[in-house]
Amino acid sequence: MTGNANTVIEALNRQFFLDHPSEAVKELELFDPQLSGKILSNQPIPLVANTLEILSPDATSSIFSCLPESVIKSLLTESNPNLMVGLLGKFDEKKRARLLSLVDPYIQNDYRTMMSYAEDSAGRLMDTRSHVFRETMTVRQCLKRLRELKVKPTRTLFLVDGQNKLVSRVEMQDLALAEPMQELRELAQPLKAFVNPTDPKEEVVSKMEEFKISNLPVLDVNGSLVGVVRYDALVKAVEEEATVDIQTMFGVSKDERALSKPMFAVKKRLPWLEINLLTAFLAASVVGLFEATIAKYTALAVLLPVVAGQSGNTGAQALAVTMRGLALKEISIRQWKAVVFKEMWVGFLNGIAVALTTSVGVYFWSHSAGLAMVIGISMVISMVLAGLAGASVPIVLTRLGQDPATASSIVLTTVTDVAGFFSFLGIATMLSHLL
Repeated sequence: MTGNANTVIEALNRQFFLDHPSEAVKELELFDPQLSGKILSNQPIPLVANTLEILSPDATSSIFSCLPESVIKSLLTESNPNLMVGLLGKFDEKKRARLLSLVDPYIQNDYRTMMSYAEDSAGRLMDTRSHVFRETMTVRQCLKRLRELKVKPTRTLFLVDGQNKLVSRVEMQDLALAEPMQELRELAQPLKAFVNPTDPKEEVVSKMEEFKISNLPVLDVNGSLVGVVRYDALVKAVEEEATVDIQTMFGVSKDERALSKPMFAVKKRLPWLEINLLTAFLAASVVGLFEATIAKYTALAVLLPVVAGQSGNTGAQALAVTMRGLALKEISIRQWKAVVFKEMWVGFLNGIAVALTTSVGVYFWSHSAGLAMVIGISMVISMVLAGLAGASVPIVLTRLGQDPATASSIVLTTVTDVAGFFSFLGIATMLSHLL
């Protein structure tokens, strides 16, 4: 009777994981890691892998450690190698060696090789669970081997010669229409492109876009296939990098997830909030320098957010375009002059257009031509400086060897606020006789 009850509970849990994965993950993160590990250990390996993939990073490693060794062995053997490499990287060398000892030596070697590659290289993106076929195999032999291997459906098969060097490819649709006794080399087409394991992710993206391929082979120095970068894995990596950049731009840790524990989120966010507070006091001190002017002309206080807001938006636009250019290798830091002057010129032209609109609105609001002139001039100056800052911040960070996404928004906000406040209040002070 107890066995039947356990079977029912496992089935209900499985259905809950399948129908409501986000809710299931949320519950798992609230449990003790050992209990979460016990619950997962009774589920199919693909479901366990999918769950580990969406767990928050701070919970994934602790729950993974609590899984039975038989489940860990199956995960390391059957699951996405990229997911497992990320997990193994969270443990120290001793623990990592013990976990790898659970699987066959050749699988251990694959993982160690993958972990030796740089984070954003083709070697870290590739799927090592790739198979090659001899040129001399017949279509019938190839199909028989595909059935035995139970290979996932793929558009392309890769062919090797007698020295195991990759020489050509066969499209699956050609294989399906071929005669059973035809040799694969009769159907073969030249390789469109390939990369080396150490090539950067940008090279992978470039070749996949240029040649319109969904499977890009990765070859070692001898020309042997060591893995395949698949389009879906690449898209996922690019999406993850984009979300990481969005988070780090605003001072949020790349490890934090929507369902991370509150204290973990506080620990990661608080230092940047404290830094942001210091920069806010810096901007406030600029306003304090012109306290007498503001006290005399109270309309200036009302219009301050207008100037700061426009310069902030201008800087954010320049920052986004420059960061995209750096990420996609459209520009390099050697082109900093062209990028910076372009954004300053854009800021100047936009500034004139916005200044005219603002000046007209301020004149009808205040009936003061002097105030309209002051805000118009300061709008142009602040937007030019914002364009300069938006382009310069990511380039300077890249030149210093830092991630250009790291809290760049916080740095930019400080610069644009100070520039906006100083230009508006400074010009108002110089032209106070017109107000």
